Amino acid sequence: MFPRGDSTERMGYVGWNAWMWAAVTSEGQWGPITDSIAERGVTVTLTATVTGVEWDMGTGDVVSCGRGTPWSEAATGGRNVASPDCGYVYGEDGRYTVAVTSRWAVDWSGGGESGSLPFSLTREADVLIGEMQSVVTQR
Repeated sequence: MFPRGDSTERMGYVGWNAWMWAAVTSEGQWGPITDSIAERGVTVTLTATVTGVEWDMGTGDVVSCGRGTPWSEAATGGRNVASPDCGYVYGEDGRYTVAVTSRWAVDWSGGGESGSLPFSLTREADVLIGEMQSVVTQR
């Protein structure tokens, strides 16, 4: 997530476009991941794939996305630009607990049977959102 919001030096701001994305270091973290095992003449195969990501923003709002696009200064020119596919704007300052859940479909087959099992992984982090104010003095 950018701004990261994990300290006063890197906090997000009211009215600022936050970018959210799944930072995967290998395709195995996103899927599809396939594996098989054979035992006593029966082979069972599993394939797991991410079907979506939900961001509970700590405000009661939930944002549903795919993988998202990583923020970069090159993509935004350092300006307040909305994410092309996964973003959020906080309306009030405060400390919010953001919970990110990746939803997986695990398809299986073996022994003449098949099916699908839902699976999810969740991670939480506190995000600090501040409010910028400017003061103009006249001389």
